[in-house]
Parts: sequence; structure tokens; C-alpha cells
Amino acid sequence: MVDEMIYKSIIESFLNNIQYRNRTYSAYGMIIRTSHKSRKEVQKQASSITVPRPTRKSPFFHLHLREMKDRPIIDVVIPAFNEENAIGNVLRDIPMDWVREVVVCNNLSTDQTARIAAEAGATVVDAPIQGYGNACLFGLAHIAKKEQHPDIVVFLDADYSDHPEQLPEVVAPIIQENFDLVIGSRALGDLERGAMTPQQIFGNWLATNLIQLFYGYRFTDLGPFRAIRYDSLLALDMKDKTYGWTVEMQVKAAKQKMKCTEIPVNYRVRIGFSKVSGTIKGTIGAGQKILWTIFKYL
Repeated sequence: MVDEMIYKSIIESFLNNIQYRNRTYSAYGMIIRTSHKSRKEVQKQASSITVPRPTRKSPFFHLHLREMKDRPIIDVVIPAFNEENAIGNVLRDIPMDWVREVVVCNNLSTDQTARIAAEAGATVVDAPIQGYGNACLFGLAHIAKKEQHPDIVVFLDADYSDHPEQLPEVVAPIIQENFDLVIGSRALGDLERGAMTPQQIFGNWLATNLIQLFYGYRFTDLGPFRAIRYDSLLALDMKDKTYGWTVEMQVKAAKQKMKCTEIPVNYRVRIGFSKVSGTIKGTIGAGQKILWTIFKYL
């Protein structure tokens, strides 16, 4: 059996990703109230928890991978365009004991992204039509051809702004609480200074508030790091080929009354230059597409 201290460290790691505001969080089934408490106080509370041994009824059972005979099949999709300096780091940090296959969707890269990804053990799928959504769609087409489909698909970016090691936290609500869609929220997590531009932060705030206004679902982010049940993903019938991919997923999930949630994720300054937020054209184009997608499905 895994020592109890390992599970306590998992709780503490989870809590380290939380912005301590006036709210209550459920850390793998254990309720931690954070109102008016400092980070040290909450971590002290977590360290005092008596953690049960991992039985099938335990909220920690899904974390004990070596003893799980019925673990879900998880595939990871990573759209990538000229990320040779970052993709190796992303692939290195993915906890591969949780994952069946990592699919890097090479979206017309002119550098060594594809070679580095393949050497790191990823499956490289060429996505010959430019666009974030296009890259994701080519990755999903590859998964659809498999004899055994995954239970869960995880999406994250190739620029090393996400923290791939948080994948177990992102999929936990699906495994443990039967959610359909889990968004890794940068707004709730530890956002490194400079990791998001002011226009990105404002755009996320505006888009998520419009989704709440028109669709009745409360999100705090349109973040790229997310997990979704494969059958739920198929039901969404994703179409967007460019900047509207993430918001289309959330809007359609809201329209179909899927069970959605968010968990805090950390976010750092990306490696390299952003092709979207790093240019005026990209920023305006992404903003227009996101807003258009929200109104399109009303």
C-alpha cells in the first residue's frame, strides 16, 4: 500500500494551486474551508487530515494507479505550431502512467517540433490546414480510428504555459464525480505575472460572463487545459477550425446541459512567442471569433 503521507502530499499540492478566497473547495472529496485563512493555515489543516487507505470506496482510489484494474483510458491531444523549444518540456512533464497516448498535432510547423515530439515518444499527426481547431480536429480523427476509443480526452497547449503534471487533478472530477467536462481555470489557479496579457484577462472575463448570461453556466476561464469524456466530446460535434475551439466546447456543453466544473490550474509565461496574443491581428481575430461563437449558438 502507498503510505498515507503520499496522499497528504497530493492534497497539499492540490491546495497549493488554489487562490485562497472566501469559498469552500473540495480536495479529492475532502472539504477544506478557506475563508479568512492564509495558505499556511490551510496547508496545516490539510496535513492534519487522516487519510484513508485506498479502497474502492475511497476518494483516493483513482490515484492509486498500480492497483487500478479499471482505470480509464486517457488520450492527450496537443496542437502545436513551431514549438520546438517547448514541446519537449511539455511531453516530459505529462504523467505517462495516466495516459495511453499523447497525440501532437503538427500544424504546419517549419521548425523541429515534429521531430522532437516523435523522439519524446508522442504520436505526431500532421494537421496540414492552419488553425488551432483544425489541429485538434486532426488529432481527434486519429483517435477515432483506434479500435478502442478513450474514456477521456485531455487537451493542453504545446508552449509549456500549462503544467502538464496537473493532469491527474484535471481528470479527477470525471473519474470521481462523473463530470462530462472539466476546465482547468487559470483564474482560480496560480497565474504567473506576465503569463496572460491584460486583453486576454479581460477577454476571458467578458466571454465567461456572456456565457453565464445567455446559457446559465458559470465558468471563470476559457483555458486550453481541459478534460472531457470522449462520448460527451462526440456529442458536441465540434466544428470550429480556429480561435473559437475552446469557447465552442463550453457553449455547446452548456446548451446540452452537460455536467461541467472547473479546477484551479497553474499557468506560467510561455516559451517563445505567442502567435495569437502576441500580435494585434491575432488578438483582435481571437476576440471576434470568441464573441461570434457565443452568439452563434443562441
